[in-house]
Amino acid sequence: MIRKTSLLITLFLISSVSLLAQDKDAVIEAIIEEANENSQLETLGHQLMDGIGPRLVGTPQMKNAHNWAVAKYESWGIPARNEQWGEWKGWERGISHIDMVHPRIQSLRGTQLAWSPSTSKKGVTAELVILPTVSDSLEFVNWLPNVKGKLVMISMPQPTGRPDYNWEEFATEKSFEKMKKERDEQNDAWNQNIRNTGLNRRSLPIALEEAGAVGIVASYWSRGFGVNKIFGAYTKEIPTVDLELEDYGMLYRLVESGQKPELRIVAESKEMGKVPTFNTIAEIKGSEKPDEYVILSAHFDSWDGGTGATDNGTGTLVMMEAMRILKKAYPNPKRTILVGHWGSEEQGLNGSRAFVEDNPEIVNGVQAVFNQDNGTGRVVRISGGGFLDSYDYLGKWLHEVPREITSEIETTFPGTPASGGSDYASFQAAGAPAFSLSSLSWSYWNYTWHTNRDTYDKIVFDDVRNNAILTAILAYMASEHPEKTSREKAVLPISNRTGEQLEWPTPRSPERDGGQN
Repeated sequence: MIRKTSLLITLFLISSVSLLAQDKDAVIEAIIEEANENSQLETLGHQLMDGIGPRLVGTPQMKNAHNWAVAKYESWGIPARNEQWGEWKGWERGISHIDMVHPRIQSLRGTQLAWSPSTSKKGVTAELVILPTVSDSLEFVNWLPNVKGKLVMISMPQPTGRPDYNWEEFATEKSFEKMKKERDEQNDAWNQNIRNTGLNRRSLPIALEEAGAVGIVASYWSRGFGVNKIFGAYTKEIPTVDLELEDYGMLYRLVESGQKPELRIVAESKEMGKVPTFNTIAEIKGSEKPDEYVILSAHFDSWDGGTGATDNGTGTLVMMEAMRILKKAYPNPKRTILVGHWGSEEQGLNGSRAFVEDNPEIVNGVQAVFNQDNGTGRVVRISGGGFLDSYDYLGKWLHEVPREITSEIETTFPGTPASGGSDYASFQAAGAPAFSLSSLSWSYWNYTWHTNRDTYDKIVFDDVRNNAILTAILAYMASEHPEKTSREKAVLPISNRTGEQLEWPTPRSPERDGGQN
């Protein structure tokens, strides 16, 4: 009797294991194994961020990146192409060297802004001046002749170079509150003074240039140790540079104390006329429904203070790695799986808006779009994007993702559509089910978003690998889903800001001839 019971238990256990094995999806298991055992993320990241570098629209580096991506996809057996969607101001960054030459010698930490006009190889040497406090635009116009032949500082000097979390940890509560109050008052006074000039951050540098200034010196602190945000210049003939907080504050205090500091700025760059701009597209053709599409989405361009590692190098790596894995684990998808690496997202979602505008048949055939943009962290938020039935299909797809990944994810259904922010908004505006795979912060907004510190060493590859697995499984599930996904839109809520009911965003045309001052 004991032997018979043992045999029955053994047979039951074997049967249970066999059933569990049958329940496991072979494609999903292959996706996970390939991602974990043969990851290409570190190699791709090194090649893109360290080798090619930043990918500012209109630069040779951006074109190099497009060509690299096409070659990489083709090496994996995935057809790829660069699709031109417009033109942009061609520009190539050169050497930046900024030195204080009076009242003493010191090399400073800073760089020219994107698309800044070039200096000569000798550079420009001049005294620094700061903006006056004025009561109105007439007073400012009367002051303007003072900038002739000078370098003009246009940013507010920060009262502290310590981020708030550092104050919160070490300062007394009274001291911390005092600092914040004084900083807020200084910010308010500075902003009011700029308004009194009758100008804004775009028009002020142009007015100073027209009045005879020989250069613009700014500092856009990102509220963290050693980080500044690096954007674009508005001047047409004179250089615009950004200095790190510490050096900028020192110079500002020297001007205020009457020591008349002088800088020598060498900011070489090359203007290259109009150049074509591209999206890189790669696809694994569908075997049963080739005219229906699962789209993996990430913008390819970056600002160029750093190398664009977390904005959006990591999103790019996720989509490339997901496509590589899918080609191995799922080479004959039911629907076409297409990846879009969009150009000029940073200037207004231009690449993805152009794709949506130029490819209505693809947009009409979209099964789902998965977009990743906001940093190196593991995905922790997914919204239904305002699509009423999104839970019915997206919930099922997420159920097949390993629990160790989905346990970190908070979902919101049906959610609301985005009016901008990243490229999924271009598809949502056209009514296509598009979803943002939103990441954990890793101090993104302060330390890497558009800053001089957005570099390879900030990538957290364990999190990026999780995101590649998530994306590949979602793409597989969307491709295999028996029905076309519903596009029915939810009734949108009342806006807390306006008190009126939100309206679904409408498609916007891209800027196809950009960067021309």
